[in-house]
Amino acid sequence: MPELPEVETVMRGLSAVLDGRRIVHAATTRPDMRWPFPPRLAERLTGARVTGLGRRGKYILVRLDTAESLLIHLGMSGRLVARPKEGPRVPWMGPTGRFSDARGHNGPPEAHEHLVMETEDGTRIGFVDPRRFGCADLMPTADEGAHKLLRDLGPEPLEDAFTPAVLSAALEDRHTPMKAALLDQKVVAGLGNIYVAEALFRAGISPRRSAHTVPGARAARLVPAIKAVLIEAIGAGGSSLRDYVRADGELGRFQDRFAVYDREGQPCPSCPGPAGGCAGVQRIVQAGRSTFLCVRAQR
Repeated sequence: MPELPEVETVMRGLSAVLDGRRIVHAATTRPDMRWPFPPRLAERLTGARVTGLGRRGKYILVRLDTAESLLIHLGMSGRLVARPKEGPRVPWMGPTGRFSDARGHNGPPEAHEHLVMETEDGTRIGFVDPRRFGCADLMPTADEGAHKLLRDLGPEPLEDAFTPAVLSAALEDRHTPMKAALLDQKVVAGLGNIYVAEALFRAGISPRRSAHTVPGARAARLVPAIKAVLIEAIGAGGSSLRDYVRADGELGRFQDRFAVYDREGQPCPSCPGPAGGCAGVQRIVQAGRSTFLCVRAQR
């Protein structure tokens, strides 16, 4: 599932083709995705002008001049496909406005394209999701924070308000492993398996460490590590695993910088190797999911 850097990259790419533009036509090709579409979704989108876009955790918010916001969650396999008028089409998954994939043109829906919006300049944007784990909803913009998918989210990790003190307070009574604590969207919004592994490595904290032992000095290392890895990943266009590509048709490149994630058996970048007693990156399973760490560097 796309994590914060990928969703931020998608949002920026979507902004390039939607912000300030009017939706002259919208349509749905089925009544639901993960959940039913809201009543009259296509009708409520048609004629609305986009006034801005934002992101909350792993959710994209498209704000409209009708005082409503369109919430989009990509789920496991969702992507947004933009086709300029009489031009090429590409998956819009990044910050640039360049269309580089020369295939296709406006026409019939893509396979598994469940929601379509066309703007006044002829751009067509489709929400494609073969597995239908994604969703779309409409809500009053003034009540975004009260939406059932957003109201319990923790702080945004890239905002100034996310501090070691805030993280310490969220962890002090938790006796779950640190990985599980950071994956809890109520603790901090937007993190997933990849960036939790990378941030914990940078901070020198084991994913197996009990969360209640992290407040204080360890949290003071972890917060800047989380911020740094997210900023770097956004700058690289996210991590391209499975279905993820950028707006310009290129892959995100942060996977080339992984220190531990998906590097089982490879040397740990901060250790001296076998001669120095480091066995390299190890893979363990926590709650049914792969976890990657260096047991020498992470305590």
